Amino acid sequence: MRWNFKPQQHEIKVMPGETALAFYTARNPSDKPVIGISTYNVVPFDAGQYFNKIQCFCFEEQLLNPHEEVDMPVFFYIDSEFAEDPKMEFVNEITLSYTFFEAKPGLQLSMPSFAKPHTAQKVSI
Repeated sequence: MRWNFKPQQHEIKVMPGETALAFYTARNPSDKPVIGISTYNVVPFDAGQYFNKIQCFCFEEQLLNPHEEVDMPVFFYIDSEFAEDPKMEFVNEITLSYTFFEAKPGLQLSMPSFAKPHTAQKVSI
């Protein structure tokens, strides 16, 4: 991915239960439009269950025109149950990271021969 992507702040202090807003900057340094899509990751892995996105740019295609720069906000909170989980007792830092991929319009990927389409199943309890 040819974009330049970086956080506007490298650290945010937030208490469990509080909301927070983080900003990232993305810039397309190329001479042609580029569509990107991102995934995110939370470390440590066990803390991920307490990280809740309210609004995020991830998993949505983003079009940046040549040399365009945009701010991308992430509105989130750490669930208040984080403070009650004994496994989180010594976790003082959670890292949120993103990976951007270039989306190719009209790209059709074939289903691998070993994969079968999912079908719905009725489950009785």
